[in-house]
Amino acid sequence: MTSSADQPNGAHTADPLEGQYGHLSADQEAKFTEFKKTCETDGVYDPSKARPTTLSDPDLLRFLRARKFDVGGALKQLKDTETWRQVNKLDELYDTCDVDAFEEALKVYHQWTGRRDLSGHPVYVYEIANIKNNLAAFDRSSKIAHSSAPPTPAASDPIPPKLRMLCALYENMSEFVLPLCNAVPGRPHPEIPVTATSHIVDVSGLGLMGYWNLKNHMQAASTLASTYHPETLDRVFLIGAPSFFPTVWGWIKRWFDPVTTSKIFVLAAADVQPTLTRFMRPADLPVKYGGELEWEYGMPPSFDSEIAKVLRGRIGEGGWVRGPLRWVSDGKGGGRIEMRGTVEGKRREEEVVGEFKP
Repeated sequence: MTSSADQPNGAHTADPLEGQYGHLSADQEAKFTEFKKTCETDGVYDPSKARPTTLSDPDLLRFLRARKFDVGGALKQLKDTETWRQVNKLDELYDTCDVDAFEEALKVYHQWTGRRDLSGHPVYVYEIANIKNNLAAFDRSSKIAHSSAPPTPAASDPIPPKLRMLCALYENMSEFVLPLCNAVPGRPHPEIPVTATSHIVDVSGLGLMGYWNLKNHMQAASTLASTYHPETLDRVFLIGAPSFFPTVWGWIKRWFDPVTTSKIFVLAAADVQPTLTRFMRPADLPVKYGGELEWEYGMPPSFDSEIAKVLRGRIGEGGWVRGPLRWVSDGKGGGRIEMRGTVEGKRREEEVVGEFKP
């Protein structure tokens, strides 16, 4: 089963970027203005106090776009998300999560290669078979996360232990990876902030029973993403599909809304390299998938030259730092990177990279 990835939303407009920040139609611009005013009036959004990477104008637009510019629907989803974040203390969870637990969780989820596609979106790789191979390690990380989590009544803490670490990984995407990529110059459309990711999902090496055993785990993860991190997915290139995959695909499609499924492209083996190199440079595509990048799942990010310039080579030994990181914006396009998380129960708040100015 092969899908064309040229028009991920099936849209044919005079402006192929319509709906993105800086490319709104007159009607969309009016809806966006109305949405922001409604959010302020309702008290869910205060521009002077908003968290810079999750409630900026571009991220407010994510919620509006996810609800097809329905102001009421977008307001409800945003309010539900903010309530969910507050109840579950997401900022505290990320800043205090155990570094070892964070790294163990990375073994069974999407991993950033350190590279970007041609539009500037960070490229993640997910090898599904690693869930099966590393579930024991993930269970250990869940226990660590649960024991170190701030005590809260069960009724007000609906996130189960295993998904708490998944939440921390989503925070890493929104609080570090996306704002870092947004600070890197040279994108084709710099007026459009980087708020979405591209993914290569390798489903090879897993039998039908393996998919069945993992379906609850994967469904919970996809629901978490679409509900509380809307419109952070640009494309998913699904490769290595076995002969029985049409059956599995029937399950998977029920987990996502139609807009999300329109962004998932199942590629036949012969189409992998030609398709992926239309959306990312060979230098930014792992060798395993037909590119030139010497990077494999489980390795730390291998930064492209532009990101390396922003980091200036000061992000720890070997070019990487374990555990959660946070991009602290200066509000002018620059910022700095700080370590977060805990080691043996002690919080670390060291600055990793000095102030960066574009």
